[in-house]
Amino acid sequence: MPTIALVTARAARGLDDDLSPLQTALQDAGANVSIVDWDDASADWGRFDLALLRSTWDYTDRLAEFLGWAQQVGSQTHLLNPFDVVRWNTDKHYLRDLANAGVATVPSEFIEPGQNAAAELDRFQVSHDGEFVVKPAIGAGSRDAQRYMRTQRDPALVHVQRLLDAGRSVLLQPYLERVDEHGETALIYFGGVFSHAIRKGPLLKRDEGPTRALFAAEHISARVAEPEELRLAEQTLAAIPFAQPLTYARVDLIHDARHAPRVLELELTEPSLFFAHAPGSAQRFAKAVLARCVYVL
Repeated sequence: MPTIALVTARAARGLDDDLSPLQTALQDAGANVSIVDWDDASADWGRFDLALLRSTWDYTDRLAEFLGWAQQVGSQTHLLNPFDVVRWNTDKHYLRDLANAGVATVPSEFIEPGQNAAAELDRFQVSHDGEFVVKPAIGAGSRDAQRYMRTQRDPALVHVQRLLDAGRSVLLQPYLERVDEHGETALIYFGGVFSHAIRKGPLLKRDEGPTRALFAAEHISARVAEPEELRLAEQTLAAIPFAQPLTYARVDLIHDARHAPRVLELELTEPSLFFAHAPGSAQRFAKAVLARCVYVL
């Protein structure tokens, strides 16, 4: 009987809708399952055959600590996804790697601490008309992300400078307005095999400040993925610079003005998997996880 830790955070325990159905599916399949906070100092990670990251959603405020923990745990047991993947994926500079590999991403520009925020923001606006988004390069759940009209350059600059002053890199992206009508499409893969897709309603409202919660409220429904979305998602997975297939992956897409999908985010660390919107998906994921246990054991 494999022993599995589902890794969460204290603040997320009542918010992770996937945790209970996954625990049940794994137990029904014969696993011994514990739910453990990643920063629980009393946890003996070496007693688990596998530690599965699920809802460590406070890591963005403690990234160095979290990555140090993940590296240590990865040396004591089998961490999924692996530490090198987690380290790469927790910083949205990975979007540059995907774009360089030929993946159609939402155009992304970065401002780094020490750079001239005003000059870099103005340069971005010369290249991109219309509304745009300011967000931290290390962030999750739309925290510290905000949408601005082109005429709102001054409040956007204040936002950028606040992030830079805190030592955080800043990501600038054009706001692709098709998301207001079409929403986001999240495509979910287990063991490299497509499982299901969901629709997220638009998260960033005009003139609405960043959420203060652990993550922004989401409006989720089931969605049938379009063929071109599946093609882009699979191209994205193929471009990940690590061994394949990964036990879990979520590719978040939005459509541009030409109705072509583009990668908004690639979630390989602690993504919600939305089991409630895809019957049998918790069991499919449990099977993929247990396959990794067999490989490890």
